Parts: sequence; C-alpha cells; structure tokens
Amino acid sequence: MIGNWELGLSTISHAPLAPCHLLFAMSLLTRSLKYIAIAAGLGALAFLVILFTNRLAEQRQILVEAERVRAQMESLRATDAFLDEQIAYATSDAAVEEWAYQEAHWVREGDHPIVPIAPTESTPVPPPVPTPEPVVYAPWQIWWALFFDELP
Repeated sequence: MIGNWELGLSTISHAPLAPCHLLFAMSLLTRSLKYIAIAAGLGALAFLVILFTNRLAEQRQILVEAERVRAQMESLRATDAFLDEQIAYATSDAAVEEWAYQEAHWVREGDHPIVPIAPTESTPVPPPVPTPEPVVYAPWQIWWALFFDELP
C-alpha cells in the first residue's frame, strides 16, 4: 500500500454518498445560493444608490444653472426696459430741444446769445523752477561712504 501512494495511486475506493450526506450537501448549496443572492441584491442596491446620488447631484447643478439663467434674464429685462425708456425719450421733442440748446448751441427767436471772448492778455506763465545741481563726489569719498556708511 505504501508503494501505491508513492506512485500517486490510491487503492481506497469511493463509496457512493449516503442520503444524509446528499441532504447536507444540498442544504450547503442552497445556503450558499442564498448568500450569493443576498450579495448580488446588496450589490445591485449599492449600484442604485450610487445612480440616485449622481442624479441628485446633476439635478442640483441644473437648478443652480437655472437660477443663474433666471437672474440673468431678469437683468436683461431690466436693461431692455431702461433702453426702451431711453429710446422713447431720445425720440421726443424735449430731447431734441435739449440737444439743440446744449450740444449744438442753437438759439430760439428772441434769445440773446452770449459768446464769451477770451481776454487779450496772455495767461500768466509760472516762474521756472530751478533744477538742483547734482553733487559730484570724488572716488575716495564714495569708498569712504561704502566702508563707514557716512560721507566725510
């Protein structure tokens, strides 16, 4: 028998499993299938939770973007209303009259225009400011200042 083990051959024959062994093997198989099903269910649930949180994050970003666009639209509507008022005023007679008096310097009948004339004398010229003369130091004075931090 020792010789057969050395050759890798087994002389022990396998007997067929008893019915109680089959029941035990079946219960192990059904129990492992239950664990596999539970693990797969938990994995699917985790995947769904991840998808749900991603959708919530996308929705939050979309809502922020929508609020930004809404505020921009309100600003543009206010600008449009202001420009409409400006156009209405610019096309009115009052705006034309204001422009004629202030920009074009036109006058109406009966107005006496006054044109200021510059005085004949020239404008006063400020006295020239004397420029200071640069101080020239001898080379030995520069070296002295470098070594002793003061001029001689």
